[in-house]
Amino acid sequence: MARNTVDAWIPEEYDSAVITRINQISVVEDVSNRVPMTSDTRHVPRSAGMGVDVVDKGGAYGEDVSNNDDVLLYAKKFGKVIRLAEEDMDDSIVDILNTKMKDWGISYAKILDNASIAVTGAIGTGVPFQSIYYLLSQTDNALGYTANSNITVAGSGGATYDDFSNSIGLVESGDYYDPATMIAIAHPTFKKSLRSVKDLQDDPIFIKGLAGTPDTIFGVNIRWSLGARTSATATSAPTGRPIMAFVSTDLMQLGIRSGPESVFIDGRDGTSALTDESLLKMRARRGFVYGHPAGASILVG
Repeated sequence: MARNTVDAWIPEEYDSAVITRINQISVVEDVSNRVPMTSDTRHVPRSAGMGVDVVDKGGAYGEDVSNNDDVLLYAKKFGKVIRLAEEDMDDSIVDILNTKMKDWGISYAKILDNASIAVTGAIGTGVPFQSIYYLLSQTDNALGYTANSNITVAGSGGATYDDFSNSIGLVESGDYYDPATMIAIAHPTFKKSLRSVKDLQDDPIFIKGLAGTPDTIFGVNIRWSLGARTSATATSAPTGRPIMAFVSTDLMQLGIRSGPESVFIDGRDGTSALTDESLLKMRARRGFVYGHPAGASILVG
């Protein structure tokens, strides 16, 4: 059925309830480096590091030969439309529009995290960009990375102390380890197992944050994400195995093309008036890329 779209897309204010809710739930939206995008693609420089030598007095400086390149951000659209009956909007004592926009924001936060962190498939239908999980599951000869080297899979009895220790150790032993930017992104189902895991001194590796301080594992801040479950394609309700990803926020690049934004199409105008129904559309266009596979590891619970 034809619809007339006459209203402009209205961006959410940064301090709006929708944005606040998204940042509370989506780790990717909250901690990534935000890269403005004025087109559907943007190249982001990737540094291969830089060496340093001891230079004797009067000696020549050695020239760094690190192979710098870039990674490419693709902006993809996340959106949904809801049809609202005029009677429901007139009769309801609840602010239906703001309620639905916040509901959409919650789902958007979860699908963005899932797409960025835990999707197991390659870019294609239902997969907007390369997730960290997929990045770590592929061999990259140019970067000297072998598929699945930084993925640890827990046994049927659940994740053990060694599983957590070995997983974080894969990042700590790499050139991209930086304690100032390292965080763990995990599904909340890890909380139960973490509470019972202790080291050889019988000290817990999981410390629950108090008075607004974050939870930690091995001294690394944990951010909980409902999107951190494996899934073949991006979804706001993943049902696969929970994961804990140890990452550097410096390597998380989030392309910002537009939104979150909404448009309300009034049912009293045009052919929509035949049904007394209005449409509310919400969308955001985002791109995501993780800088280097050596800078992340994943524990599959």
